[in-house]
Amino acid sequence: MNIYIHTLLDPALSANITGAFGQHHRITFRTEQAVQQSAPVSFLEADAILGNPPLAWFENAQARNLKFWQLDSAGFDQYRQVDVNAKVANMGDWFARPCAETIVGGILALYRGLNKLAVLQKEKKWVGTPIREELGLLYRKDVVVLGSGTIGLAVRAILAGFGANSKLVARSSPEADIHSREALFEVLPSTDIVISTLPGAAGKYVDEDFLKAMKKGSVYANVGRGSTTDEQALIGLLKSGDLAGAVLDVTEKEPLPSESPLWEMDNVILTQHSGGGQANEDAGKAANFIENFSRFLEGEKILFEVSLSRGY
Repeated sequence: MNIYIHTLLDPALSANITGAFGQHHRITFRTEQAVQQSAPVSFLEADAILGNPPLAWFENAQARNLKFWQLDSAGFDQYRQVDVNAKVANMGDWFARPCAETIVGGILALYRGLNKLAVLQKEKKWVGTPIREELGLLYRKDVVVLGSGTIGLAVRAILAGFGANSKLVARSSPEADIHSREALFEVLPSTDIVISTLPGAAGKYVDEDFLKAMKKGSVYANVGRGSTTDEQALIGLLKSGDLAGAVLDVTEKEPLPSESPLWEMDNVILTQHSGGGQANEDAGKAANFIENFSRFLEGEKILFEVSLSRGY
């Protein structure tokens, strides 16, 4: 088979893939940082792919030979309309723990004033005692987590360690505590923190009505997809003080435009879609590909298989 590795890997990780499949398959690694506008021959002839090639490369059924595709991300909203006759898998729970730690860490930083203190440190400005009365606790906060997938479950586990009370929201998952929007709206007015882990397939779930239903002085956090949140409504409620703050790993447009008010709001923490990152991120991508493509070749069930059209 022809294997195309779109994910940029260091020589050691490339060697791992070559050692696993190089004897019986032809492997082509992308080495250039910049991505070609037109699909290279190695992609057009590929039976298997690792990574997230440009959407345009899939136009006009250009990946007609494709049989196995390992995404190197958890999300894949951009590929919802791609029609390939192949097994497709995402990274499953690989990014769940780092995403959960990022969003809970951001909320904790917001409550403890670490974002403001970091600015004061850079300015070499000592405020001291007056800032103490502005600080809050994550302890015993009532939290609603939108989504009961791997990230949502990891968030709940971490929150338990802080003594917070969390409820998960999902339509049919047995892990969830709330199964309808109507039931969710009943608890929003008494909820201190809402954390979204929703995929893009959820649409604009956190709309203006949702945000206005939240408890005055509560916090909104998003580590799912920026497209699920009405950003302008969120900005308005943050400015008015109806919401105390926000922690956003994702935004509607990325990179966030320089003119966005979010950049200059001192009650907002932006983590720039870095939530899933960790030092051995690429090692996980390579290992997951080796495991999953081996399963595919042996006719075994692949891990974390997804449906592009359904978005999950």
